[in-house]
Amino acid sequence: AVQLEESGGGSVQAGESLRLSCAPARYSFCNYDMSWYRQSPGKEREFVASIDGDANTIYADSVKGRFAISQDNKKNTLYLHMTNLRPDDTAMYYCKADRERTPHCSGSKVDYWGHGTQVTVSS
Repeated sequence: AVQLEESGGGSVQAGESLRLSCAPARYSFCNYDMSWYRQSPGKEREFVASIDGDANTIYADSVKGRFAISQDNKKNTLYLHMTNLRPDDTAMYYCKADRERTPHCSGSKVDYWGHGTQVTVSS
């Protein structure tokens, strides 16, 4: 398994921006299709955005036009650039590895999660 580490969370005012990062804790030979999820207190964890090896992206309706997912494959780092933040974006944000990428790795589905980074948006 690969341990992922998120960073970049913090406390901001509504309308401000943050950029989250996610990378393996140790060197990982594989690159992965990746996703961001978030969980607010008392709510289920929800999908935020995903990116695959062709840089195809998918977003939850609630963040479309405000959040952008990207990936630096050389650094093996995933990003979530969040703009125009709202109080209802307050949550713990998690990155997840979904699938190993070919041709260097198998293409198999995986389920690796980070421990999360807290984002708090006040009005």
